Amino acid sequence: MDWFNVGKIVNTHGIRGEVRVLSRTDFPEERFAEGARLGIFKEDAKKPVPVKVASHRKHKNFDLLTFEGYSSINQVEEFKNADLKVADHELDELEEHEYYYHEIIGCTVVTEDGREIGMVTDILETGANDVWAVKPETGKMQYIPYIEDVVKEIDVENKKIVIELMEGLLNE
Repeated sequence: MDWFNVGKIVNTHGIRGEVRVLSRTDFPEERFAEGARLGIFKEDAKKPVPVKVASHRKHKNFDLLTFEGYSSINQVEEFKNADLKVADHELDELEEHEYYYHEIIGCTVVTEDGREIGMVTDILETGANDVWAVKPETGKMQYIPYIEDVVKEIDVENKKIVIELMEGLLNE
């Protein structure tokens, strides 16, 4: 079974077993909904701790969660700095031209004429559109905006993305 990151538990909140989560998902209302099943991945653990969300609320820039069976700070203290992940069978189908981060990261970016730019290593959320960090074999990191004018084709099965090379796009 594959697991995909949806957040990081950065601290506890209060004394009733609530944890403060830094969200890493575009779907926090689904991933952190009451009844949602997640895995807590602690650094030193060999396998995840399976949990079921008991409650979810927003507080400042964080999502505050409680889990069924964990009702005190003493029980959740050990989860600090752990990753929250969702199992692959819990992922929903996305609409056309929508992709999960794990589908894009690792793809090779090439121009329409076949010139290889590099591999997508990270996705930056800028507000207007996502920007893909692309690491070439040599040279500087490239930043490709995920917009129609630039990204022409995405083939997640073959891990290949074709872009139109506009003037000034690459940092050369």
